[in-house]
Amino acid sequence: MNDPVQLKACIDAAWEGGIDDPDAREAVLTTLNLLDRGFLRTAEKTAGGWVVHAWVKKAVLLSFRFGVSVEMTAGPLEWFDKVHLKSGWKDAGVRCVPGAVVRHGAFVEPGAVLMPCFVNIGARVGGGTLVDTWATVGSCAQVGRDCHISGGVGIGGVLEPVQAAPVILEDNVFVGARSEIVEGVIVEEGAVLAMGCYIGASTRLYDATTGRELPPGRIPSRAVCVPGSLPARDGTHSTYAIILKKYRDARTDARTALNAILREGG
Repeated sequence: MNDPVQLKACIDAAWEGGIDDPDAREAVLTTLNLLDRGFLRTAEKTAGGWVVHAWVKKAVLLSFRFGVSVEMTAGPLEWFDKVHLKSGWKDAGVRCVPGAVVRHGAFVEPGAVLMPCFVNIGARVGGGTLVDTWATVGSCAQVGRDCHISGGVGIGGVLEPVQAAPVILEDNVFVGARSEIVEGVIVEEGAVLAMGCYIGASTRLYDATTGRELPPGRIPSRAVCVPGSLPARDGTHSTYAIILKKYRDARTDARTALNAILREGG
């Protein structure tokens, strides 16, 4: 059962109460394996924008419902969990240094580099992307190609509600150290976030190039953003905000360019 239409029908039925059906268990396992190999994803970009596949997220949640925790080891490390870790990085064409943890059901494209980081189930990391030390890519988050996720960054995950969009970083995005992006925010292609940007679905966004406030929840393509503040609408205090200082130029491109040396040798 590898047909997405059949898988969706079976998982939707299981979600409504047929979890003990052996076919449902097989469908969930198949879906997770397809996610793990990159043949499925929890969200994808179409001509009309990003679409969330709620049934895929249902499969991830159902896997926890009927899964059984077991003891696992890797060298001197041991843990007790329902989800195994990925391996076989050489064959996958991914450079994975000691301390990087990627759970089964996440997909990392060839050419990516993983420093000691954590990539959760259902997530996707594009080729050429660097996930730096102590960064986290949450469950079902979608990270594009040739991105730079700096040290200590948190890319929020989402499983429930199943219709909620995950955090999405499109291609060639730079995220500065210790930043946090959560609540289904979309960072469009080529955007640059300075160190310490905290962005949620309701975080205010001010475009200093036009002098007007933009709708929250989406960072425009090639925007260069820094943390700041804006006066509250009642004028009594200031609130945290993201300030769009400018759009990328040659100088920005030079400062945020990915270091090819780090990616040599797969």
